Amino acid sequence: MRPETTPTPEPQSVPARDENPVETAKSDERLILEFTHGSAEAFEELFHRYRDALWGFFRRRLTDPQRAEELAQETFLAIVRAAGRYEPRALFRTYLYAIALKILRAERRKAAFRAAFLGGDKHHADPAARDATETGVWVRRAVAKLEPIEREILMLREYEQLSYAEIADVMCVPVNTVRSRLFRARMALRDLLQGARQDSASATPPEMGERA
Repeated sequence: MRPETTPTPEPQSVPARDENPVETAKSDERLILEFTHGSAEAFEELFHRYRDALWGFFRRRLTDPQRAEELAQETFLAIVRAAGRYEPRALFRTYLYAIALKILRAERRKAAFRAAFLGGDKHHADPAARDATETGVWVRRAVAKLEPIEREILMLREYEQLSYAEIADVMCVPVNTVRSRLFRARMALRDLLQGARQDSASATPPEMGERA
């Protein structure tokens, strides 16, 4: 008697690969172009992609979270108003942060005016007060001491994660200027942090039970 053999299963056919798969995530640039042609859904998607990042941009530069939210909304409104004039010359996020930086500068000019004539502005107090950690305080205070253009380049690179080319477009400066200014900012920040740590280490705490 011949032994029973297990029949070999028929090979299953592999479904043909879709030559035109449905795009799961459109680029920012495609979305903004669709918005300029009237797609509200495209703008909504851009808003959801960048609302937190844009709020963070202003929050790191202002101390009032409500004002940061207002300026983020103002930036999106500026994009809506300028939709008819938009030209795809750069990445959308470069375009977005360039508008945000202009709004921030206008806010700082208004704050300087209010400080000169009204005596201060709570929206531009020491940003170090936002961070309860000692290291965070040192970093924020050291960053605040940098030259304005170097501080902004450093923050765009470290926090917003923009490339050198994107920072150059946002700041309207050559790429080589971005590189050199960023290097200077990092060196200055390192020196400032080292000085802050040395000052902290050399400070002598009062004796136990000693009254001020």
